[in-house]
Amino acid sequence: MQNNERGAAAVEFAILAPVLVMLLLGIMEFSRAYNAQASLSAAAREGVRVMAISSSETAARTAAKNAAVSLNPALTDANIIFGSTKCTPNAQMTITITYNLSTMTGIAGPFAMTGKGAMLCGG
Repeated sequence: MQNNERGAAAVEFAILAPVLVMLLLGIMEFSRAYNAQASLSAAAREGVRVMAISSSETAARTAAKNAAVSLNPALTDANIIFGSTKCTPNAQMTITITYNLSTMTGIAGPFAMTGKGAMLCGG
């Protein structure tokens, strides 16, 4: 390497480093959001399953919260919305779980996320 090209690598690194860091942070944010969405879907599915079998809103809320343990902050009762208050046989029960996912970097967000579950009551 010649003496007049010694600083070129440092300048190139200074130009590309922010782009690489943003790419890495974007990958981390996307994977966190993907995991949160999967947790919401699993929580809604588990909550509606318990509601369809037992017709107990309390048990369904507890099951949904226990299925979404990876969410931080955790789900609250206000996040879980039932389609109806009573689960009659052969009627469809739905549960919608809403969640605001804050970002680690604070560059974008918070992101409003939703998980939905549906099942026939009585089995």
